[in-house]
Amino acid sequence: MAEVDVVFRKFDGRLHRRAVEIHLGEDEWGTWLGVPVGTEVHYVAAGVTRADEHRGVRLIPHDGWYTPLFFAPTRNLEMYCDITAPAVWSGREQVTIVDLDLDVTRTHRGRVTLLDEDEFAAHQVSYGYPAETVTRAAEAAQQVLAACREQAEPFGTHYRTWLERV
Repeated sequence: MAEVDVVFRKFDGRLHRRAVEIHLGEDEWGTWLGVPVGTEVHYVAAGVTRADEHRGVRLIPHDGWYTPLFFAPTRNLEMYCDITAPAVWSGREQVTIVDLDLDVTRTHRGRVTLLDEDEFAAHQVSYGYPAETVTRAAEAAQQVLAACREQAEPFGTHYRTWLERV
């Protein structure tokens, strides 16, 4: 299986975090990447590298303003979804994603939470987010929240078929 360099940047272009994940395949929702136990995630701003302790699977949607990572039941969180600008692929080996601060989480018990609204508000000023970016990110966060609460795909159980391959 091919490796994919997953690069998260902030709006100003700064490298935020980076990991090498495994290309699993594609379906109607987008491209699915596997995150095996031990995958190293480099948090550049913090200067920290951490090895994932739980299996996961990431969805890079065809054209969505979100990038969810779903986890095996060994972790308390079922899903951590970054609200992002649409991903940009550089061939099949690298995908770059602009993190727009807002995050949605869901536990395996179904608790759904929106995170980092304060960071999103602050970065609208410091990074000068265009009005359309603010609108699209806020709309995406609300759509992901609703889909998570309703278990609507791709935020339902479909990810489990991909997680089994990791």
